[in-house]
This record gives sequence, structure tokens and C-alpha cells, in this order.
Amino acid sequence: MGWNASDTRPLTFTDCRVPEGNLLGPRGMGFRQFLQVLDIGRIGVAAMGVGLAQGALDEALAYAKERQAFGQSISRFQSIQAKLADMATEIEATRLLVYKAARLKDRGENFSLTAAQAKLKSGRLAVRCCEEAVQIHGGYGYIEEYPVCRFYRDAKILTIGEGTDEVQQMVIARALGA
Repeated sequence: MGWNASDTRPLTFTDCRVPEGNLLGPRGMGFRQFLQVLDIGRIGVAAMGVGLAQGALDEALAYAKERQAFGQSISRFQSIQAKLADMATEIEATRLLVYKAARLKDRGENFSLTAAQAKLKSGRLAVRCCEEAVQIHGGYGYIEEYPVCRFYRDAKILTIGEGTDEVQQMVIARALGA
């Protein structure tokens, strides 16, 4: 549906033995290492979500300034302004959450909770901002000539990759002691 440049395929190892010298970490610690890599990846995916949401806002704003209806730019309509304002505000808040997760990681502090929160928030935000950008573009938002069409398709993977939204909610709830 999206991310056509990502050549993603299933990978399966059956009866595979890895020589001791080729192990990527201590024997028996693979799952723990995998979870740490997921936490790091969540920061990257969260950053992608912010970038995609920002791109959707940028395209929507530019289009709204150009598109004329009833003798004026549609960016002058209150409903369009509300969409743009909400997008900009949520993007900035989410960007700060992503920065916080990255800062915690860089400091060597526990960042699992913040990375999960950033990933959950940014994936959902990217989907919502792309949907709003398509809506602002009207029928043009649904055709391939405008980038928001591709943005909309690409956004959905951000609620799935590096752990689905439901997994992020579970990670967050457990970190809260639930």
C-alpha cells in the first residue's frame, strides 16, 4: 500500500545453527537485545512520524494558500485555519516528545517508556495529519499528482512498524505499573 521503496520480505530460519564466533551478543541474550533494538527503533519511527506529519502540514498550508474559492484563498476559511492550527500544535508537541526520548537514550537513561509514547503519538499524528491534508486538498488530495496522496498511504505503517499501537499501549501501561 505504501513505502514502495522498502523491499520488505519475511525471513525465516529453520534448524539454523550459528557458530559461536558469529553471534552478535552473549548467548541466551538475543531476546533482550532484540527488545533494546526495538526501543531504539521506536525513536526513529517516531521521528519519521513527525517528519511525515510536518510534510503533510507543509503541503496542506501551501495548497490552502494557493487554492481559491468564493473569491479568496481557502486558507482564510476558519475551518481550514483550525485544521492547520491543530496540526501545527500537535506536531510541535510530538516533536518535543521525540526529542525527549532521544535525549534520554543519549544520556544512557531509561527511555523505553518515552520511546513507546513518542512512537504511539507520532504514528497516530502522521495518519491524522495526512488525512487532514488530503481533506484540505479535496479531490486533488486523492490523486497521484499531489504528494499528500502518497503521504496518506505511507502514514499507516507508522502505527504498525516497531510494534503496533496496541503493543505501545501495553508497554506504556506496564511502565506505569498497570
